[in-house]
Order: sequence, then structure tokens, then C-alpha cells
Amino acid sequence: MAVDFGVFVPQGWRMDLVEIEDPIEQYEAMTRVGQIAERTGAYDSIWLYDHFHTVPEPTQNTVFECWIATAGLSRDTERVKIGQMVTCNGYRNPALLAKMASTVDVMSRGRLLFGLGAGWYEHEWRAYGYGFPETRERMRAFREACQIIHRMWTEDGVQFDGEYYKLDKPINEPKGVSVPHPSFWIGGGGEKVTLRLVARYGDACNVGGDVERLKHKFGVLKGHCDDVGRDYEEITRSTSVNVYLLEEGDDPVSATELARGGMAYDEYSKEFMVGTAEEIIERLRPMVDAGVNYFIVYMPRVAYEPAMVERFAKEVIPSFS
Repeated sequence: MAVDFGVFVPQGWRMDLVEIEDPIEQYEAMTRVGQIAERTGAYDSIWLYDHFHTVPEPTQNTVFECWIATAGLSRDTERVKIGQMVTCNGYRNPALLAKMASTVDVMSRGRLLFGLGAGWYEHEWRAYGYGFPETRERMRAFREACQIIHRMWTEDGVQFDGEYYKLDKPINEPKGVSVPHPSFWIGGGGEKVTLRLVARYGDACNVGGDVERLKHKFGVLKGHCDDVGRDYEEITRSTSVNVYLLEEGDDPVSATELARGGMAYDEYSKEFMVGTAEEIIERLRPMVDAGVNYFIVYMPRVAYEPAMVERFAKEVIPSFS
């Protein structure tokens, strides 16, 4: 089975621009990684996070806004697709978001991958004045948002009278250039709401976890597809992975020292797949066997040392083509 790959660009959220002082140069570093990924011809897509504050702790450091950066990257690149993993539904009205996505789809000449999720980073929600509704409330709003966005891309004169959103025939022209609409990626593994929404509206899902969890979640998704008469195989099944690609002969502990930033290697290696190309390939294969057909890869320090993006394209991706 052929597998596609995307790669995250350094946006600041994961403290991956802090060694660059000039904000213009920070932005150019993000763009440069996207352009390098495109030039390899191996990556299907580049990706951004929809966050305002850094992790693991909010700090006074650069984080470029997701949708403005998506629009910018759509003009700074020519062929690679551009996605968000994932847009937080609580930060923007879904009707406006559908309009924004339609515009970027045109700007990119149909290269937009539209990612949406219910949101989780409480500190950001409260800091920006959105409150932080209970999970049940966020999921119910998310359900309405998926319906609204899909309808805004496929219908005229949409009317919607929901619990959280109300629409009265908003005009969304152009609706985009992708056929039949921009690719709709839904993030999360919730079995009662999220995966059911994927079966009904999604072109792709993004589910995290180990091999057994992936198998289980994809099985649930297939069940929902059967329930609504959807072809399970037409849905892209993605997962996100953190990778530190070693060169042959590297000592893992010393090679990852800068990337770890003081974290013990044992802890770091729980969050990142650390290994040579051959070792990374062997760790990804069981995930493919579990049903993954799209990997979205985060690699550290590529704002400063982008060669890892090129090496991954040459040494890992061809084994899955």
C-alpha cells in the first residue's frame, strides 16, 4: 500500500524558532522549510498547528498565527499541499472559517487540506477570551461546525438554527476550486462523535496512539462508515509522529542533546522516534499494517538545520511508495 507523507514547518509553537531573534527571519525560516520540503518532491504536504501560545508552557515567544501563515505559505510554494493539524473550532465562527478556507483554496490553486478539531489547550482559550467550555459542550459545537462548513462548501443559501450557531443564507463565493470541495480533515479519535463525523463528512482523519490503539480506532471508523453507507477505503487515515532521524554511526544521546533541551534521553525517546532511516522505517511499518496511509512528521531543529527534512525524504519515504 502506498503511503503519503507530510511534514510540519517550524511555526514557533513547539519552541522551534527561539534561536532566531528577528521575527522576519523567523518567518523566513518557516517558509524555507516548506520550500525545501516541496523541492524534494517526496512530501505530499506541509502542516501548521493552530495555536497561539507555546508548549509545554506558555512563554513570551513567537508563534505565527495558523491561517495567516497558511495563506502566506500558499503563495510561497507552488505544488505542495498545505494543512492545519488541526484548526481549533472554538477560535473562529465556522461560517467565517469556511469562507477563509474557500479563499485559501483559491489562493493555493486547490492545494488546501482543511483540518478541524474541537480544541483542547485551555490556557489559550482563556487567555484570548473564549472561556473553556466542558468537553461535552465543545464536542456538540464541533458537531454543528462540521455540518456548517460542509454545507457552506456544497450548498447555496444555507440556513442553520443550531444550539451554538445560527446562519441565515450566508454567501460563500467562491467556494474554492477543489472538487467537490476543499479536502476536509477531522482530527481526534473520539468514538461516539469525532469518528462518526469523519464517516459522514471527512475526507481524512487524524488519530494518534500506538499500533493497537490505531487498529481499534480505525475499526470503529469502519463501523461508522458501514452505518452511513460510506466507503471506508476512500478516507485518508493519518497519524502524526515525532521523528529524530539519526545518521549512521550517531550516538543517540549525544546527537539529540540540543533537541532535547535538558530533557533526559529516556523521556525524549518516549516522545520521539529516534533512529536511523532503517530503524524509523521498521517502526513505521506496523502503523501502516494497522491502517495508516498518511504520516504527518514533526522533526526538531529544522528551522536551523533543515537537512533532516531532505534526508527523511531520500532515506525513509521511498520505502513506502
